[in-house]
Amino acid sequence: MKDKQFNLKVAGFIANRIAFNQQKSFSRFIIRLSIVATVISVMVMIVTLSLANGFQETVSQKVFSFWGHIRVQEKQPEKAIISEETPIITNDLLVNSIKQNPAVQSIHPFATRYAILKTKEDMEGVLVKGFDSTYDFTHFRQFIKEGRPVQFNDSTYSKEIMVSAITASRMGLKLNDSIIIYFILPGQDPRPRKITIVGIYKTGIEEYDRLFAIGDIKLIQRLNNWQPDEVGGYEIFLTDYKKIDGTVKELYELDNFPETWDTISVREISPNIFDWLGMQDVTRNVLIGFMIIVAVINLITCLIILVLERIRMVGILKSLGATDWTVQKIFLRHSTIITLTGIILGAALGLGLLGLQQATGFIKLKEEAYYLSEAAVKIVWWQVGLICLGTLIVCFLVMMIPSLLVRKVQPVKAIQFR
Repeated sequence: MKDKQFNLKVAGFIANRIAFNQQKSFSRFIIRLSIVATVISVMVMIVTLSLANGFQETVSQKVFSFWGHIRVQEKQPEKAIISEETPIITNDLLVNSIKQNPAVQSIHPFATRYAILKTKEDMEGVLVKGFDSTYDFTHFRQFIKEGRPVQFNDSTYSKEIMVSAITASRMGLKLNDSIIIYFILPGQDPRPRKITIVGIYKTGIEEYDRLFAIGDIKLIQRLNNWQPDEVGGYEIFLTDYKKIDGTVKELYELDNFPETWDTISVREISPNIFDWLGMQDVTRNVLIGFMIIVAVINLITCLIILVLERIRMVGILKSLGATDWTVQKIFLRHSTIITLTGIILGAALGLGLLGLQQATGFIKLKEEAYYLSEAAVKIVWWQVGLICLGTLIVCFLVMMIPSLLVRKVQPVKAIQFR
């Protein structure tokens, strides 16, 4: 027992002397290079994971805030999901059943109708999305750049509307401007209405901003000659977006759910966006894999050079009675010091860079292409810890390979090695 403790202390003493030796040598350069490679690898992994998390969550939340998580509406297999809906009769019993689901946060009716906005000089087609007074604009407020949400009347329809920044720019509209809106109905003359611009929004998702305007569902009901209890469907917000798939099935299987109705996940409404977000996982994993390979190869190279440069020391220690494992521990401990230094510095630099991005937003993006004007950051601490711990474990296991060279060293030949 005492011999083991002595050997451990000797190995630790020699490893520290080698690690913190200030003498200029080729191995000192290699050590610094290995530390830098480990720092870069850990930093890139942490930054990549946090930026990917932030990007995916921010873009997903934009889509969820605009559409909700689940839509309930009449089945319309021959029509596009984003189009005018076949009306359904409001069902209070079903709404109450849906609200009782623990995953559901809120539910509200909606309807959409194609229309034309017209000024003296310009004309623009839009799809008006109408809500009622039960709609909670909390989800939508993040998109409002100027003005306020539509205010609803109890007696008649609201003569207010919100348009996107793209529509406002193309038509030269400002807050409080009056505009004529024409609704096109089959077999009828266009029905003009004078409305006021009370809000200008911008989601950053161009396909939404170019198409939609936000108004009152009562206006759509009136123009469509619908009864007050007819709506286009319901939008449902959940407490956790990860429960979308399970909740879609649960709601559809409710006993009082009409057979002609359907539950539609938001992923079906914007499949291109979510498929694109899913591809980010592949890119992220490939980049992290490359960084791990770079760190591992550098440490293996570093340890081989250290063993070869200290080959005479290995021979002398063996001739003095040191076991192979004792000598191995010297190099393993030395390599562990290198790895830990790189991990700590890499984590500190990575988190510092992410903190700077959160504070200043210096990494800018082209919003038309990425739906964001600047890179979003989401630091998941267990992922940071896993990267650091995983890097340490993988590197330590891999470092066992070059340390086995010590077992093949013969003391006599090693002492004579030049």
